[in-house]
Amino acid sequence: MAGSPLRPHVATPAELRERLRAEAAAAPFLVLRDEDDRQVIVELVADRARITIGRDEATDVALAWDARVSRTHATLERLGSDWTIADDGLSRNGTWVNEERVTARRRLRDGDIVRVGATTMAFCAPGPGPRSDATLTAEGVPVGDVLTSAQRRVLVALCRPYRDAAFATPASNPAIARELSLSVDAVKSTMRALFDLFGIGDLPQNEKRASLAVQALRGGALSRRDL
Repeated sequence: MAGSPLRPHVATPAELRERLRAEAAAAPFLVLRDEDDRQVIVELVADRARITIGRDEATDVALAWDARVSRTHATLERLGSDWTIADDGLSRNGTWVNEERVTARRRLRDGDIVRVGATTMAFCAPGPGPRSDATLTAEGVPVGDVLTSAQRRVLVALCRPYRDAAFATPASNPAIARELSLSVDAVKSTMRALFDLFGIGDLPQNEKRASLAVQALRGGALSRRDL
């Protein structure tokens, strides 16, 4: 989705690893970028039932740099196991979820993009259930549905370090080759195909592997049960 802070092209490898650490905690969180274009993760902790968003420094999610955000703009509220968002006429410029204006309390789903003022925030709720930001091919088909068996095996091996440590780095080509009894050249060829399939072939070389791992796990091509 345009403007989503979850887009791999806007995150550094360290930020992608930070996002995976947050997912490993299995609790909902927000992802946004601040005035210096740095990633910010806001954990929605279980002992807080209500969280305010606004430009005022006293709000829980303070967006002081965004002049289009009202002093108190919107509220997040936990109802049972779900998080909801409401504006209740607090803001001048409205609150939007997936570019639909919030006119009543709205339940948030994993992957929803919330826009307040000029700031976009992604709501992330790790766990089973439908995603609104699944990785798609250029033809609009979920990537997980078109992976060959060889590509899936390499992708699983790439992501396997995240099974026990969300702050790990993706497996190297030699490590994947050893695990799968393949040549390093065969692994490199499959990795190039995966980069193209996931639309990250143009990323800097040192960012591709972490971006691929995050997209595979976040976009539904793999789950941690596959690792």
